[in-house]
Amino acid sequence: MSAQTNLQKDVLVLNLEAQLMEIAGELYGKELSLLSDSELYYVVLLLTKRLMKVSDGNEGEKKVYYISAEFLIGKLLSNNLLNLGVYDKMNAILEKYGKSLSVLEEAEPEPSLGNGGLGRLAACFLDSIASLGLPGDGIGLNYHFGLFKQVFKDRLQTAEKNDWIEEHSWLTKTDVSFDVYFGKKKVTSRLYDIDVAGYDSGVNKLHLFDIESVDESIVEEGITFDKEEITKNLTLFLYPDDSDEAGNLLRIYQQYFMVSNAAQLILRELREKKYDLRKMYEHAVVQINDTHPTMIIPELIRILVEEKAFTMDEAIEVVSKTCAYTNHTILAEALEKWPLKYLEKVVPQLIPYIKELDKRVAAKYKDPKVQIIDKDNRVHMAHIDIHYGFSVNGVAAIHTDILKETELNAFYQLYPEKFNNKTNGITFRRWLLSCNRELAAFLSSTIGDGYKKDADKLEKLLEFADDEEVLNQIAEIKMNRKKDLAAYVEEKEGITLNPDSIFDIQIKRLHEYKRQQMNALYIIHKYLEIKNGKKPVRPITFIFGAKAAPAYVIAQDIIHLILVLQEIVNNDPDVSPYMTVLMVENYNVTYAEKLIPACDISEQISLASKEASGTGNMKFMLNGAVTLGTSDGANVEIHELVGDDNIYIFGEKSDTVIEHYAKADYVSKDYYKKSKVIKRAVDFIVSKQALKVGHKENLQRLYNELLNKDWFMTLLDLEDYIKVKDQMFADYEDRQMWKKMMLVNIAKAGFFSSDRTIAEYNRDIWKL
Repeated sequence: MSAQTNLQKDVLVLNLEAQLMEIAGELYGKELSLLSDSELYYVVLLLTKRLMKVSDGNEGEKKVYYISAEFLIGKLLSNNLLNLGVYDKMNAILEKYGKSLSVLEEAEPEPSLGNGGLGRLAACFLDSIASLGLPGDGIGLNYHFGLFKQVFKDRLQTAEKNDWIEEHSWLTKTDVSFDVYFGKKKVTSRLYDIDVAGYDSGVNKLHLFDIESVDESIVEEGITFDKEEITKNLTLFLYPDDSDEAGNLLRIYQQYFMVSNAAQLILRELREKKYDLRKMYEHAVVQINDTHPTMIIPELIRILVEEKAFTMDEAIEVVSKTCAYTNHTILAEALEKWPLKYLEKVVPQLIPYIKELDKRVAAKYKDPKVQIIDKDNRVHMAHIDIHYGFSVNGVAAIHTDILKETELNAFYQLYPEKFNNKTNGITFRRWLLSCNRELAAFLSSTIGDGYKKDADKLEKLLEFADDEEVLNQIAEIKMNRKKDLAAYVEEKEGITLNPDSIFDIQIKRLHEYKRQQMNALYIIHKYLEIKNGKKPVRPITFIFGAKAAPAYVIAQDIIHLILVLQEIVNNDPDVSPYMTVLMVENYNVTYAEKLIPACDISEQISLASKEASGTGNMKFMLNGAVTLGTSDGANVEIHELVGDDNIYIFGEKSDTVIEHYAKADYVSKDYYKKSKVIKRAVDFIVSKQALKVGHKENLQRLYNELLNKDWFMTLLDLEDYIKVKDQMFADYEDRQMWKKMMLVNIAKAGFFSSDRTIAEYNRDIWKL
């Protein structure tokens, strides 16, 4: 940090109280003690923005531009104060006036800029890039309503717009704007920035592009709007419904708008620093987060050829040395393939360049699996990234192995040197220091503060694995978080939770491969057992949080089944003393910050080979939950770290699953016919009892899906899941053993710090 900005920041920090009073006077003409919570929130927000403004940026000769359709950043006030090193001081000042930061956090709206793990990961990465002092900014879109606000009506998910942008927010409007062309149609962008404060480090930026012609009033009931009014709808929603052509086209408009702005911003910054564009790769690296930003490659090539006098060969070489690609999935539907005719409609100026890239690949390689444009005239976005980028990384060891051995094997044969693994991580600032302050303080008093900068130092906790006092303290902190969650749920949902019960939690995007439906079948099994007189030793609370994409019908049906079970179980006097079911409404980062510290059993039950990594598994582990999971994604690495005694693994391995797909020999009905337990649970979905509470159409469709298709093999693993989960509930009663498992999981979580992940990206890919 320069001496001048250092001094400015020191002066502000020294005079926090005077600054707060001054802003309160300017905005509201009131004393601090007389401000409402929302007024005081704005005062603290403006002062925090001032603090970040006088903090130095992280500068260097080379910079990473992390481009992503999603940045699920969560509420920022506490995180920013923590990273700036003034959280405790600010809280002490507010307490003087009868106020509290935790109350202000409730007044803060959550930015709706992401959906699930992809967006949350991008947010953690920005935090770690800044905290490691690396030059790097995020680039995305400023969605006015984000994904959607989930509201349950008649035990069905409904979607409403999520209006999060207020007059005073973390967004700072800049004077930066660019012209973006969709063929001959021109729109003009406007850049908004959100400062990203590193932990005890400099400040980077999240650049979010918008257009000023967006018209929020075109949104009708729910999240319905005219998808063809591009100048009015372009940045309204994240992932607009793509079940029709207009929705697909809008997604392409959004993606091109994002990358065209990104390309222009990157080239402008290089020009301002007087760098030679022919050596762009020495000063910039573009990390393409999943396939949504893929068009940055042909767009950069187009600009270099048309505006910078590069030959096609020169442009392709420079861009290929600048761009790197992160693959987040092996699900075919998530690897984008756009019909060429759609791209021709939206971005005709890119078509000659995409065709040129395709032609060069076709001339070199005959294998149809590696072509950019396939026989059906669809453009495979991931194929552009792999051929014309210098790095391809998976996000967990098993995920990268599967990419190399099966899903992307044809590419691995061509470019073995490009493939590498970067196991995902989470920022401990938010997922421990901020959301579980009592545990963080206890860790500091037990093993010192070193883990806050070097997460591997959590391993020191293992020295206390047989220390009864330490084990009891960890268990007591867990109980406190369970009580906090119960109070929060009572207020938000009107449902009473028993903190003495086992909290079994599954929170993640609703998708069949994540198998919330298998958890629901277990609940049915347990419900029927209790009805038959087999009662658990301790009550169990099953908690879900998930949104289903509006066009994903079966996912909506699974939510319906869970809400039906919630109604049946919680209102049955024979069963409700022994089990409770809760699906929280509008699951988001804020809810996650309450749920994760309170969890006993972390549900990570995706079909082996389908979850790239998962990051919820890491957050739960860090907060002392024990994982119940398949050998999938980062569960494999958690298992290796904590050992067999501190995790519960069930289900078929990925090799077996991949073989079932290859042979097409999995028949769910066979499992249904040969197991009374499976049959009873599945049949309950369309039983009189369920149909009395639920909708026949939704329940019958889900029942048929499980019986006749079950693409993600729920019934394959169900009996083993029941057996292992029952064992877990039994083992919970050996309290000393369980407390030790909690301690080992916390101690071994250090590997999953996003600081480690980003250090590896920098060492192997970015070389900043």
